[in-house]
Amino acid sequence: MLAFELLNQYYGGSHILRDVSLAVPEGACTVVLGRNGVGKTTLLKTAMGLVPSRSGRVMLDGQDITKLAPYQRVRLGIGYVPQGREIFNRLTVEENLLMGLAPVAGRRARRLPEQVLETFPVLKQMLKRRGGDLSGGQQQQLAIGRALAANPRVLILDEPTEGIQPSIIKEIGAVIRTLVTNSTMAVLLVEQYYDFAELLADGYAVMSRGRITQAGPAGEMKDRNVRELIAI
Repeated sequence: MLAFELLNQYYGGSHILRDVSLAVPEGACTVVLGRNGVGKTTLLKTAMGLVPSRSGRVMLDGQDITKLAPYQRVRLGIGYVPQGREIFNRLTVEENLLMGLAPVAGRRARRLPEQVLETFPVLKQMLKRRGGDLSGGQQQQLAIGRALAANPRVLILDEPTEGIQPSIIKEIGAVIRTLVTNSTMAVLLVEQYYDFAELLADGYAVMSRGRITQAGPAGEMKDRNVRELIAI
């Protein structure tokens, strides 16, 4: 399980995360929602060690990983799909996927996991194409496939529906649900698209001005008017 305990984070003099505590249990998808600029992406970057926390802790299965570098967190089993995908445009699909195996030692680091190619068949057909030549939806599948290549225990996704056509959104949603249902993987999903979030969520949290203002099981989302709370 991934957990945040009283996290605080600043950009200069701006207090971005304010005593954020949240549990992301295994075998479930936890969705974080909120308007633009409330700290959602910062929370994920803090989880990955891309930005430091001023105080508080990031825990993975009871281990304090707050001071670990991003590559060390990946080796411990955290996969990350950033907002905007950030694939390597000039590398081929195959090379992009192999980059996801960078933390893996030995011969396995040089062999594409068949499970990733089965999960995203379109990538198997395009292994020699450059990442920059793919459509936005295909690039998002590539970014998720790269994160899955090292077989993570925790998968963190930052707005995977952004700029994606509806048909691909459905495919990505089906992949996330399958990952949660068929494994003990913990999924932490930041999302602006309420319907997609509600469909996948086992638990949810709403952020406002750097704080988590409400959280609970997904079944409470409608009763607590979450859609209205995050409306832009």
